[in-house]
Amino acid sequence: MEKKNFTTPVTEFVLMGLTQRPELQPFLYVTFFIVYINTWLGNIIIITTVISDYQLHTSMYILLANLAFLDISESSVSTPKLLSDLLSQHKTISFNECFLQMFFFHFFAGAMGFCLVGMAVDRYMAIYKPLQYLTIMNRGVCMRIVALAWLVGLAHSAVQTGLLLQLPFCGPNILDNFYCDVPQVIKLACTDTHLAEMQMNFNSGVLIIIIFIVLLISYTAILIKIRTHVTEGKRKALSTCGTQITVMFLQFIPSIFIYAWPVKQFTLHKVVSVIYSVITPMLNPMVYTLRNAEMKKAIRKLWNRMLFSRRERQT
Repeated sequence: MEKKNFTTPVTEFVLMGLTQRPELQPFLYVTFFIVYINTWLGNIIIITTVISDYQLHTSMYILLANLAFLDISESSVSTPKLLSDLLSQHKTISFNECFLQMFFFHFFAGAMGFCLVGMAVDRYMAIYKPLQYLTIMNRGVCMRIVALAWLVGLAHSAVQTGLLLQLPFCGPNILDNFYCDVPQVIKLACTDTHLAEMQMNFNSGVLIIIIFIVLLISYTAILIKIRTHVTEGKRKALSTCGTQITVMFLQFIPSIFIYAWPVKQFTLHKVVSVIYSVITPMLNPMVYTLRNAEMKKAIRKLWNRMLFSRRERQT
């Protein structure tokens, strides 16, 4: 598809997709379809388990269920479009759909980043204030953390999308990606984007790095406390913190590569984008269920309850 005339307002964007090799597209479709199904299954299992098991109605697991919901939401912003385009020769997206995709992607990603901060605060209180932990991190406080995470995501996305909407798009309309995102779309504006790029780098890149450093410092302090002072339940505490640190790295390292660099396309950009937006939402529930004995026990209990209920109905 040809680029539009440089004086015509852009009404749609052309997505180059993951690959221009048609022979690879069926294989990629099957692969990412399986990944997407597993994303839904893994995160739905976590949400259902936390809701159904009263013993998991604590701040740590409420935040985990919120993270699982955000994983599903974030993956659903970009993956369905990726799958449909792998089966289509005309990979286009309307101007409005493109901006809506960016808005919701950064909305859920921003909320997820702050949710991870909330989970770090929860572990900090559990390790440093074990006797007051249940009083400090009660359900009301936990729900306020969740609400604040969503509000932060909304504010971040509104600023990010609002800055882009002020730019004129009147010419180039080809995006070298499989979904709409700020670093690619901003380069298509038919005006000087230097200031807008700096604002984008601050609103996404700098904030991501700051949050990442804060989380690193927090978990370092927690691990030192566990190693030097905690005697009972040390293994469980290390396993829980190790799980959250793993998820933190899965979430932040790819996003730093995408948003903290100046607005330019690097060789592995699409690979990093796939890891960040498609693969990580599938890996998060696996990490939590494989390394959390309490969660595995609750999932087995839920599974046995479902099987028992089914047998009762059959008899």
